[in-house]
Amino acid sequence: MKRSRILIIGGTGVFGKRLAHHLMTFEDIELFITSRSAVKAERFAKVLRMGNGATPVHGVALDCRENLDARLDDIRPFAVIDCSGPFQHADFEVARSVVASGSHLIDLADARSYLAGFVESLEGLARAKGVAALTGASSTPTLSACVVDHLARDWQRLDTIDICIAPGGQSEVGRSVIEAILSYAGKDTPIWQDGQLSKTSGWSEPRVVDIAGLGRRRVAAVETYDAEYLGPRHKVQSRVSFSAGLESTIEQRGIETLAALRKWHLLPDPGFLIPVLLKARQVTRLPTSDRGGMQVSVCGLDAKGAFTQANWTLVAKDDHGPNVPILPAAAALKKLLAGEGAVGARLAHDALTLPDILVETGSYAIKTKTDVMSRDHGLFEAHLGTDRFRKLPQALQYFHGQTAPPIWSGEADIDAGGWFLPKLAAWVFGFPKAGRNVPVSVCIDRKLSRRRCLVEHWTRSFDGKILSSRLARQKEGRLTEAFWPFTFVLPVQASTDRIKMPVASWTIGRMPLPKVLAPRSETSEFQDCEGRFCFDVRLSLPVIGLLAHYRGWLRPKGNSAVGINDAQNKLLISG
Repeated sequence: MKRSRILIIGGTGVFGKRLAHHLMTFEDIELFITSRSAVKAERFAKVLRMGNGATPVHGVALDCRENLDARLDDIRPFAVIDCSGPFQHADFEVARSVVASGSHLIDLADARSYLAGFVESLEGLARAKGVAALTGASSTPTLSACVVDHLARDWQRLDTIDICIAPGGQSEVGRSVIEAILSYAGKDTPIWQDGQLSKTSGWSEPRVVDIAGLGRRRVAAVETYDAEYLGPRHKVQSRVSFSAGLESTIEQRGIETLAALRKWHLLPDPGFLIPVLLKARQVTRLPTSDRGGMQVSVCGLDAKGAFTQANWTLVAKDDHGPNVPILPAAAALKKLLAGEGAVGARLAHDALTLPDILVETGSYAIKTKTDVMSRDHGLFEAHLGTDRFRKLPQALQYFHGQTAPPIWSGEADIDAGGWFLPKLAAWVFGFPKAGRNVPVSVCIDRKLSRRRCLVEHWTRSFDGKILSSRLARQKEGRLTEAFWPFTFVLPVQASTDRIKMPVASWTIGRMPLPKVLAPRSETSEFQDCEGRFCFDVRLSLPVIGLLAHYRGWLRPKGNSAVGINDAQNKLLISG
């Protein structure tokens, strides 16, 4: 039987080696390992032949800038898999040469600009040659997108998608990986925020995530194509985030520092530091482990319309984490070998499902887990009870209901304290400045804790001035709102026309503070004659006086109608 020839560009690199080892388990293939150095390519080919003599393996000298076309004419591969990287500054010349030769193409690209232009550049040629050209066959965007499809199949609405990757610190890191990281550190990076494309800074916004089976890791925003791809594809109402974290604290903090220096124009392109960083890893990796992982979390309304959070976790042990990025490429090749690949250029995600990829994990110390949690009631309904909650005005039921949209917008009038101390206190708490008809947006990020308790993170923007807090219902039945580092207990008072939320007590961390010094809160929510959700919040301190007084209205973002009664009625009836 004739064997299918598979050529791996970058076959002696970090991912090329792992993919080559993986493909040695495939039947009826002939493998061509390439490197700029013929000696290096043949040396690795010999290692592969010693491990499995049944599969023919050849080491080939290849420089894509000089002799790619000649090598393709000589070998005539069935498929070419490009593991070379980094793709951040790559054009499509290699891809076009491969497709023009009549070979199928699979690459492990994760660079945003490359992925965004791939289909347009290759589609016509791939169809004319009758081959498949698949890009992004790696952890991002293919594996991440397949996980989201799997978790949110048939869902009515997606509010948030949060993805993070936390590799083990002992894993080998090549020059191309460091080069890719530094290429966007401190530079504008696309994100999906408030239901639209926005931007942040690469390796900024650090946070700590708790990955089941892996523990707590510090991660920061990284550049991927997921925001631009998954946001519109799934009509995500609020956020698509992609973060990554290095297990070594020194490495993680170091990259964040370089990113901050570059952002503030205090450091030019940090690429000149790559040799130093590679050598430094010999020391910085010493206290790390061989365990890494990936987590994908989606929140929204499931097929039945209930608020649901689905978490998918992958944990890799024994330094098997670096095998994860090559699994989608292996799965894609298996489909092409089986004659299942469609002609044309597209993201590999469109050719694969999550089960297709997970089949390839069989020989590795890689485990995945899916946890799905749902809630029939929102935070306020759980706190007040269904009977009391349903006596509230419709606008309040809609705003606080578990099916409510996450993004709201409107206007507010703001008054502030007039002398030094209230201004200082307002600055400490982050309250907005005085103004009239100030544009307001509110993002309510609903999450379920491991105890399956609903938590709401509120991000209020008063014409760009951000005020954030966290609402939660404690196990003793108290509703609390935290403005770090302070937490306030709010005894919610509900009537048929409004909600009031005075402050009963407060703490800093877990330490109670004197009630006599607690802020005075005159907070009420109600519905106006136009059916809009309205708020009136007056905050003051003993002796000091008024801190802030803001009142206004909100409606779901994108709702052009003056009122929201139609939407309220639809949701209330369906609920």
